[in-house]
Amino acid sequence: VVLRDTETVWTELFRQMGKQYRAPTMVLFTGTTPSPCGMASAATGPFYCPADEKIYIDLGFYEQLERRFGAPGDFAQAYVLAHEIGHHVQKVTGTEEKVRRAQRSHPRDANELSVRMELQADCYAGVWAHSTARRDLLETGDLEEGLQAAAAVGDDRIQRMSTGRVAPESFTHGSSKQRMRWFQIGFDSGDPEACNTFSAGAL
Repeated sequence: VVLRDTETVWTELFRQMGKQYRAPTMVLFTGTTPSPCGMASAATGPFYCPADEKIYIDLGFYEQLERRFGAPGDFAQAYVLAHEIGHHVQKVTGTEEKVRRAQRSHPRDANELSVRMELQADCYAGVWAHSTARRDLLETGDLEEGLQAAAAVGDDRIQRMSTGRVAPESFTHGSSKQRMRWFQIGFDSGDPEACNTFSAGAL
């Protein structure tokens, strides 16, 4: 249902920009499954593979999101999917290719570029959430569930849980605070143009 709704929303947003949206495919699995971007598993977490334009989601990850990361709820799950759809939007618009090229040219900036790309995907997830709110599809507490999920998968939170220390220079997705902030920016504006994390000075 969420996947279909994102297709409707992004098709309309692309139409307003004079562009055409092509929908990705979602692969739901448990355990492991192969992809052109490598083996997909619960350990790798959900991801988008630009090579085949598919989103890979291990259903076991949603259990982890609730139990290990403390982010329960259906809208927390919707946020995760909407974030991966955000990466597909980056592929369709050409952003993903530009970032990969820049990372190859400037390896020193690779992590920061990765963080900016991930935060933009969070912002795009917020843009979709804005549309659901406008259509009265959100229930009380849904936005909080989405923000909680964004915070739960922040680099600082994950590093603290796994190693007990935080190393900002190794961040690839952004801190909990940054991820919540950019999801909120997308939600408040409903405008993909507001999601230009690459021109933002402070993230």
